[in-house]
Parts: sequence; C-alpha cells; structure tokens
Amino acid sequence: MTATEPRMQPAPGASPGVGAVLQIFRDGRARTKAELTQLTGLARSTVSSRVDALLAADLLVPAGEAASSGGRPPARIAFNPRARAVIAVDLGATHGLVAVCDLAGTVLASERRELSIATGPEAVLDWVVAAALRVLRTSGHEKKAVLGVGIGVPGPVEHSTGRPNKPPIMPGWDGFDIPGFIEQRFVGPVLVDNDVNVLALGEHATVWPGTSDLLFVKVSTGIGAGIISGGRLQRGGQGTAGDIGHVQVPYSRDSERPVGDERDLEAIAGGTALATALSTPEHPAATSADVVALLDRGDRRAVHAVRQAGRAVGEVLATSVNLLNPSVIVIGGSIGTAGEHLLAGVREVVYRRSTPLATQHLTIVQARAGALGGAIGAAHLVIEHVLSPERIDVALRT
Repeated sequence: MTATEPRMQPAPGASPGVGAVLQIFRDGRARTKAELTQLTGLARSTVSSRVDALLAADLLVPAGEAASSGGRPPARIAFNPRARAVIAVDLGATHGLVAVCDLAGTVLASERRELSIATGPEAVLDWVVAAALRVLRTSGHEKKAVLGVGIGVPGPVEHSTGRPNKPPIMPGWDGFDIPGFIEQRFVGPVLVDNDVNVLALGEHATVWPGTSDLLFVKVSTGIGAGIISGGRLQRGGQGTAGDIGHVQVPYSRDSERPVGDERDLEAIAGGTALATALSTPEHPAATSADVVALLDRGDRRAVHAVRQAGRAVGEVLATSVNLLNPSVIVIGGSIGTAGEHLLAGVREVVYRRSTPLATQHLTIVQARAGALGGAIGAAHLVIEHVLSPERIDVALRT
C-alpha cells in the first residue's frame, strides 16, 4: 500500500468480499497478501482465502516476488485480464465493427465493414454473430471464454431491455429484442446502449481515465451527447439523457439564421442537414461523408457551413456547461473530427456564453480514441457489469 492508496472502508457491519478484493487489482498493479491485509483491514487468513478463490478462477495470477526485507521474498499477485474475453460491437448508420477485448478493455482482434443499419436487425446482427466468431478465432479465445457482449447502436435504447425505441435512422429496429437475438448464440449478458454513450465510455477509458466529469458530443449523421458525471455514465430516467440533437437552438445576434427559425440542433448542424444545404448540381451531397469530402477538398462553402454548425452546437453546449459543469468536452463523429472547423465554432461560443467559473478550467478537444473508441466503450459496458463486486461474489459462490 502506498501513501496515496487509501485504506478500504467497508460498509458498516460488512467486510470486503472476494469481488471487492478483485477491484483493488484492476488498476493493473501487482500486490502482496501483506499489502492487501493493510489495505482491507481483513485478517491474513481471510485475505488468503479471498486471493486463493480468485487465483482458482484465473482472475488473479502470480506476478513474481516483491523485494525482501529479510527472509523469504513475499509473492505478488496481479489481475489477469486475459482470463476471459468480451465481445464488443459498434454499429453506426453506415458501418459495423466487432471486436474481442480482454477484461481490461484492450482490443485483441477486430473486424470492420461498411453496412447500412437500415438493412434491418436480422441481417445486421447475423453479420455481427459471424464476425464475432471470426475475431474470437483470431484472438485465440474459444466461444466459452466470452463473459458477455456489449453493443452500441445509432438510436435511442431502453437500457433496461436493450431494445431500440423509435430510432429515426434504424427502420425495422423499433422494439427489436437485440439481447434475445444475441443470447441465442452466446452465453452471458448482452448489454445494449446508444452509440454516443459507448463512445463516451471508450473516450473516458482510453484518454481521460482520471476525469470524473466529461461530455462526449458526436456530430455526424445525427447529434447526441454522452454524459459522464462523478465518474459514471448518466442515462437519466428512461435512458434519453444527452439527446441534445433535438434541443431547439437558441437564437443569437451572431447567427445567420433568420429570426423565428425554430429548428432543432440536428436539423441545423447534423450531417444530413449540412449536406442538403451544400448540395449543388456540380457537387451533389446527401450524407455526412459527402460533407467531409467537401471539407477535404477545402471547399469554402463547406468550411463556412461547418464552422457555423459548430457555433450552433456551441449555443446548446453553453447551456449544458452551465448545467453540468464538465471538466472536458470531447467532440467526435465524422464531422466533429474532420479538421478544426466545427471545433473552432464550438469553442468560440461556449467560452463566450458560459459562466466564467464553469469555463475556468474547461477543456474542449477532438476525440482521440480513434476508430476503436466505440468498441472499447462497448467492452467497458460489459466489463463493469460482469466484474462488479456483487456479480463476482455470486459467480464464485456458484
């Protein structure tokens, strides 16, 4: 135990169980049983039984010897992230990515392809299952090693059931039992969330693990936000927290929109809206990819339109900053990461319209987790569930 590592404080009348002991090791550091005794306040014999149970389950492994202060060097133990695997799925409007991750969220193997979510649930999920079996083989894991499956989809999800709820760009998916479909092929829990939430989890885990309050904003075909507050993903009462795409954009003197324009943010700054506004007979545009292509060519109209879109996003985020007081805002999505144009517009408005105290230490940056960010987030969705202290206690008892 180091000077900065606090002694574990169990609930009154309770002592740390096997699952709670496992949590100590999930930071990746190896420890001795003596260190665990100091940290948990448990008797040495109790610590030994807890550790032995986790060693038997392969969740902990020997990690060499610590320095000796005299006599036989004490043995160290560490978390074994390769003990099991999780399948992580990131589905977008026009792409699918399936990965196998270890219990630390590290991607071991992945497969990506272009697809249309509008093809329907059976066709898309059939590919997900087939791809998962292929990447499992590539990663060296057998099907029985899978502890669970995490899936991000581009639409609203009722988190308690994993069913999409009237998703606007997912025809045929409304109410579809995604967990039930996948559970026919894999043993273990199947957790489904909207794609922005899993992107927020992925960005938080890989780039900002020490940040407790983060807002991830995806600007692509649609617009949405994933909210991490107090270190935990916030979904709200029905799972719709962060749906900023359907917030009416406040009118501003600096706006180029006419007075009385009551469109919501997605209708102004979403990829489809921008493509429609930029389309010409010479350069037809219909999708976010078309907008990105115009930006890549340095099209002045596209640069100006995306900068203005950033200002519209900033108008909505300024209110969010005052309400949630995040330390970091991450801008992602195909348009959000296509150069600095949208980011510049967001910064311009947020820093001007939010309260000085809320922006005093606020950082606004582009997403950095990369193409695997959504899959990593989907993996952590499952990992936090299956490795929770309560579930580990139950699993090792049975």
